[in-house]
Amino acid sequence: MQQGTIVAVCTSPGKGERKKNVGSGTLVENFGLEGDGHGGDWHRQVSLLAMESIDKMRAAGLDVGPGDFAENLTTLGVELYTLPLGTRLRVGPSALLEVTQIGKTCHTRCAIYYQAGDCVMPKEGIFAKVIKGGKVCCDDAIVVLEGEGAA
Repeated sequence: MQQGTIVAVCTSPGKGERKKNVGSGTLVENFGLEGDGHGGDWHRQVSLLAMESIDKMRAAGLDVGPGDFAENLTTLGVELYTLPLGTRLRVGPSALLEVTQIGKTCHTRCAIYYQAGDCVMPKEGIFAKVIKGGKVCCDDAIVVLEGEGAA
């Protein structure tokens, strides 16, 4: 069983903008992260990106950190982009997410792309829907659940 840590919980009022680490939040069933512009009744309610992916951009010379790629949850210790669709993730003590999309198409190049000539979110970011809500805080565990009905 893969297990990692939540490094940052990030929100912003609109979609596609850098998010600010607010330290904690509430994942709302079938919506997303409370107060975030990404929330709604669709398949990309919560975005996740690994700190390891952000570190690749730092190695390319960019001054970036959690939230700069518009992700809601920054993780450490789980290779997110290798998880199959439908994988369930327990976040914090009680929240449950289901992976719905790996990567995304960037229709407009963001500032990160123009600065570095590349961006990790389209290839290594993942999206999920909230199956069961709950609190999420920095330093909480994120656990990849195995098998059918692993709730």
